Amino acid sequence: MHAEELAVRVIHHPYLNGRPCDKDGNFLPRGLPPSPAPLETLGSESKPEGYLPFDSRIQFEIADFLYRRVQMSGSKIDELMQLWACTLPEDQDPPFTSHQHLYATIDAVSCGEVPWQTFSVSYNGAIPDGAMPSWMIREYDVWFRDPRLVLRNQYSNPDFAADIHWAPRQLLLANGKRQYRDFMSGDWAWKEADTIAQDPRMHGATLATAIFGSDKTTVSVATGQNEYYPLYMTNGGVTNSVRRAHRNAITLIGFLAIPKTERHYQNDAAFRKFRRELFHTSLRAILDPLRCSMTSYEVLRCADGHYRRMVFSLGPYIADYPEQVLLACTVQGWCPRCTAKPGELDTGQASRRSHKHTKAALDALDLRSLWDDYGIVGDLTPFTSFFPRADIHELLSPDLLHQVIKGTFKDHLVSWVEDYLVQEHGKAGAAVIMADIDRRIAAVPSFPGLRRFPEGRGFKQWTGDDSKALMKVYLPAISGHIPPQMVRALSAFLEFCYLVQRDTLDDDTLDQIDSALERYHQERVIFEETGVRANSISLPRQHALKHYRRLIQLFASPNGLCSSMMEAKHITAVKKPYRRSSHNKPLGQIILINQRLDKLAALRVDLDTRHMLEGPCPRLPPYMQPDAARAGAADSIPAALDESSSDEDNNDDAELDRQHHEPQAADTAGGEPRGDDGAAEPEEGAVGDLEGPALMAECVLSKTPLRGYPKHVRQLAQAIHVPALPDMIRRFLYNQLTPNPGPGVPTAAEVPLESCPLFDANISVFPSAIATYYAPSDPSGPRGMHRERIRSVGSWRGEGPRRDCVSWSKARTFPDFAVFWLLVNQFWTLSISIAWCAVPISSEWLGTNTSPTVYDTLIL
Repeated sequence: MHAEELAVRVIHHPYLNGRPCDKDGNFLPRGLPPSPAPLETLGSESKPEGYLPFDSRIQFEIADFLYRRVQMSGSKIDELMQLWACTLPEDQDPPFTSHQHLYATIDAVSCGEVPWQTFSVSYNGAIPDGAMPSWMIREYDVWFRDPRLVLRNQYSNPDFAADIHWAPRQLLLANGKRQYRDFMSGDWAWKEADTIAQDPRMHGATLATAIFGSDKTTVSVATGQNEYYPLYMTNGGVTNSVRRAHRNAITLIGFLAIPKTERHYQNDAAFRKFRRELFHTSLRAILDPLRCSMTSYEVLRCADGHYRRMVFSLGPYIADYPEQVLLACTVQGWCPRCTAKPGELDTGQASRRSHKHTKAALDALDLRSLWDDYGIVGDLTPFTSFFPRADIHELLSPDLLHQVIKGTFKDHLVSWVEDYLVQEHGKAGAAVIMADIDRRIAAVPSFPGLRRFPEGRGFKQWTGDDSKALMKVYLPAISGHIPPQMVRALSAFLEFCYLVQRDTLDDDTLDQIDSALERYHQERVIFEETGVRANSISLPRQHALKHYRRLIQLFASPNGLCSSMMEAKHITAVKKPYRRSSHNKPLGQIILINQRLDKLAALRVDLDTRHMLEGPCPRLPPYMQPDAARAGAADSIPAALDESSSDEDNNDDAELDRQHHEPQAADTAGGEPRGDDGAAEPEEGAVGDLEGPALMAECVLSKTPLRGYPKHVRQLAQAIHVPALPDMIRRFLYNQLTPNPGPGVPTAAEVPLESCPLFDANISVFPSAIATYYAPSDPSGPRGMHRERIRSVGSWRGEGPRRDCVSWSKARTFPDFAVFWLLVNQFWTLSISIAWCAVPISSEWLGTNTSPTVYDTLIL
């Protein structure tokens, strides 16, 4: 039995258990409902004051639509309002008189407001003789928001009420083994609670963990390498799926300064030291407001309506390797978590780093010995040294994107394979082989969630999504062109990669991870033996894989602490606001845009919580109501084209989309094609992440069937050159009526055809369907839901047929319908075709098999 099929027992921390209290911090009897919200936060559904500072719901919806969703420029907003005014009587005005009016109204929103602040840092060290370098003279501005207030807003956001864990917990399977899922199920949160609970005053409090991430991003290469250094914060209470879906669970809290100087000073020791000190000094100042609530609690009204005592802690820091080295004050090439030397990263175990270990080394050794023997930058102090219970060496999180996906796979293994081909066959011979590999990659058929590479893998700039997509097709593409041991090395690594990306892991999974990593280490020596890696394989990003077992035990599933979330956040928090700016001193404009977006999002959550945004807007004409619009669209949809045409522009697809609510723009990466390393736009046909409650699976057919196919099953069988279709349907019906054949009951393959239900009637054929399913380990909505569109058409965008593949294991039975995936492979036709069949089954026949039954309708 698989571990996920076993019952899970949840054990909460006995002391820091998130016990509800009143607003004064006095604990309440267990089981009491949340107390009413303070009067000052309530509005009235019947009074316009409830939408303040907006006059009405429609004014808020228009502001949100124009500023957040459409991101219309100020001049176009003015033009729109002028045209709107022309349609109104003279005594009426449009919702806003100008874009300044709209902006001022958004600025007046107080819900969720955390003002931006700034401080300046300048060099105060020794002054050199002669002219001073420019970096010594400049002042460096650091912008930030109070992280304490931001963290309070996150924990009190009603949008997260059902998605926050208020206490550390241990998940135990029926066999006694641990399971690791969200951050609060890891050992770090439990041990942190143990330490805090040593103070009896903290008993009953909630552990509120602040998780940070930072990464430089370039917004405009063409106009002078405009770089920004955003700092983000999330919390450890929300589930991983909510954090990955963003939904304001990740907040921009600062912009760090990026010191620059003339080229001949860039490697100057004094400048490099100042650059490091500036980073740590800035983080220490920004996070200082959290310090007072790390040793005492404060009372907060939480997302579920209860008051709780909250005690803050500095949690994991999400960063790629160069920034991890900067954070840990270690030397480049060394591991920031352990003392393994650069040339011996994978030759055995090394002791863990800690502030205590560093202090002991500082007391015993000089700076040169610290640098050479331990990889410690001794004249720097990590910012975490100034905060209770914080040790940066323990808080560095795993990074799937840069250590596994882009690092080991793309930067190392893919490059090494190419180097091997050049070494063995010369550049000309390697080019021929690489062309064949590209041909194999390009030949991969369409499959939901599988990206195709029509031109092979020869793209110029790789993203994280490029690497993740190539992983799925790379192994069979290179097989036969490289030694079997190289194939085995790649296979072992890919197994490790997919295991550590799971949403839920347990002790058995950790053993599988260790086994896959051990096999990879054994097989990868082929790259040394063939001379591809002439010296050794001692690389920091591959060495980091050795720490994954312990990091998973500490922080639970790594996909909840991946830098890809920060890369995606760059798009909505930095790149798109930059493009909306005038590009003249854009930082202030970027900050203002983010502040307005946060206010709109916070107000929408507040109005949703008070049920003030339910249903269509008031005074919406009946013919424009959502249901009426759908019905009207259905009436106006032209008949579906026959299979010889593409359904790309078919309104039926749009109708199918409307049957599943589209995710809001704020919950995605903002519609950008790509981030730095982040999410690419979904491939055509994919529908993407999905809001809404979790369910295991659902499949919805397009509304309009295709024309051009015979209706009767026997005629259809002849038309598609599958004469066995009627018999296949009969055996399928037998399977539906006998879903779990017991001893002595034949299967569909064994039973005589005459004992199967009869079907000799009409069939409808559909060009596409949307599958909705629970996939928390993949990019998904906040409840772990994902959906894909699957197509089967004779012509796709004028370039031949499109036959999406499906992975079929067992038909599922639904109330009144059974879904049948019929794959007609190329043994019967020259191309793969797919159809979806929904067969009405009378409930009186479910589970029976007494005599053949005649069915009169089949939807294919």
